[in-house]
Amino acid sequence: MKKIFAILFIIILSTTKLYSDERDVQLNRLFNELKIDNAALVYGTEQKIWEIWTTHPTDSKLTMELSKGTKLMQGNTLAESIKVFSNLIDLDPSWAEAWNKRATALYLIGDYEGSQKDIDKVLELEDRHFGALAGQGLVNIKLENYEKAIESYERAQEIYPAMQSPKIMIEQIQELIKQQLI
Repeated sequence: MKKIFAILFIIILSTTKLYSDERDVQLNRLFNELKIDNAALVYGTEQKIWEIWTTHPTDSKLTMELSKGTKLMQGNTLAESIKVFSNLIDLDPSWAEAWNKRATALYLIGDYEGSQKDIDKVLELEDRHFGALAGQGLVNIKLENYEKAIESYERAQEIYPAMQSPKIMIEQIQELIKQQLI
């Protein structure tokens, strides 16, 4: 009986590893596509990346919980959404998107330091997360760390050149810095 459980455990681990490797290969290809100068292509590519990020690699129940938390957040039920995202992080601390969603909800309640800590974790797990980098820019604006905000947006722009918010935000931050110097 122990032998059967050991074999099943090994099969599950290998399947998870194969799926993880396949997911990484797919993300690498999609991130390369983001650099192509074709607006129609990159929008579709961005959507595919978000789909991968918001789909748990091995557990569809966790994917459904993330969706539930996202709906709560969109409905401005922020405390409940934070509970859902925190539970997801407890269940799988290696899922970057659970951290990212909680960072967003924390930002929305004004917990900028908490949001930044979660963003740091997102970027530790997925350093190409252009959404987290854009969020980091917003957090740093609120914390009046304008140079760090610009750095976050520049990094997002390197990863995803067609992304519009970095261009807009960098200009606005530079204008804000000029006004403060007057």
